Amino acid sequence: MSAHPAPLPAPLYQGSVNTWECDEGGHLNVRFHLERAIVGLAHFAHHLALPRAFTQAAGATLAPVEAHIRFLKEARPGAPLAMHGGVLALDEAEALLCLDMRHGDGAPSACFTLRVAHVDTRQFAPFPWSVRTRAAAQALMIEAPEHGKPRSIDIARAPSHASREAALAAGAVRIGGALASPDQCDAFGRLRAEHFIGRVSDSVPNLLARWRGEAKASEGGAAAGAVVEARLVFRRWPRAGDLIEVFSGLSEVGEKTLRLTHWLIDPASGKAWASMEAVALTFDTATRKTLAPSPEVRAAMQARVIPLRV
Repeated sequence: MSAHPAPLPAPLYQGSVNTWECDEGGHLNVRFHLERAIVGLAHFAHHLALPRAFTQAAGATLAPVEAHIRFLKEARPGAPLAMHGGVLALDEAEALLCLDMRHGDGAPSACFTLRVAHVDTRQFAPFPWSVRTRAAAQALMIEAPEHGKPRSIDIARAPSHASREAALAAGAVRIGGALASPDQCDAFGRLRAEHFIGRVSDSVPNLLARWRGEAKASEGGAAAGAVVEARLVFRRWPRAGDLIEVFSGLSEVGEKTLRLTHWLIDPASGKAWASMEAVALTFDTATRKTLAPSPEVRAAMQARVIPLRV
């Protein structure tokens, strides 16, 4: 008998890890974790009686509003993965969905809690669920699995005001500059969700490379980073040609982890595209064990903590 909980009721994404999707840590990058969640969300729409909801001809779709992610067991090249889902809550025009991704042996890999809005595909304005979708959702209702519940991030806290001006005032630094390209946009012309977190992943070395470089790895190993929990708030959606700046800061230094806050900003308007809070650690790529910074490095990082929150 498996020691792991039974899968959730709705079968969603199923596939495996490609080598080119892995980062310097040798495991599936956060960008491709979220890419799988969005594939899972498209399958979820089918289970909710919203056929072809992610096609250009759709009249209604599911728009992510917020994502909470627990990264539980790393997925390395060739690893088989399967995702199942269930409905945690449903209100007038939004739903709280659980998308649970497991390894081939049933061990949890990552668990996504997505708040999504039922929106039209012209103005992307929320509107009520149909009777048919409500009935389908009732059949998929679940309790949140323990391994998917928040551990170090307070998702009940309302998102703070985010803007370029506020980021600079708090002491955040610019660590990334990017462009939304046509191939990264969805059927509705909006940047796909995985590229929000991908922009952060690409930019973080500009903030943490020195600290990770001072971490002492074993012979044959190197220091690499891993996110263990994250909250991503979607605020506005870039389209092809829109610019993206990433402003980030340390908001907490723990014994073995760092709490990071990232704001993705539209430099043209100064408004936020999205914001993200992440709890991350550094590990040895050979031993796969967490590395603790020296007291001197920890003190140096603590001096850089700023009051920046999602």
